[in-house]
Amino acid sequence: MASCEVCGNDYWMSFEVRTVDGARHTFDCFECAVHKMAPICEHCQIKIVGHGVEVSGRFFCCAHCARAVEGDQGAEIRDAVGARPA
Repeated sequence: MASCEVCGNDYWMSFEVRTVDGARHTFDCFECAVHKMAPICEHCQIKIVGHGVEVSGRFFCCAHCARAVEGDQGAEIRDAVGARPA
């Protein structure tokens, strides 16, 4: 068994998440993993659980937030979900 690094619960079904830089994190549920690992939108401050967008190394929950902050580069960002092909 391993203890969740967020809530401290010692759970037999805990799991490990490994990041690109080699860090290892142990959680007892996805909720704790999201709480610890999900990036935060630089405009509206919400946790980004879905795809989100990245502009100039900054993370946003959607194209609207990216456009609100990132000027010219943000102006070119479009959400892909639900978009109709041309």
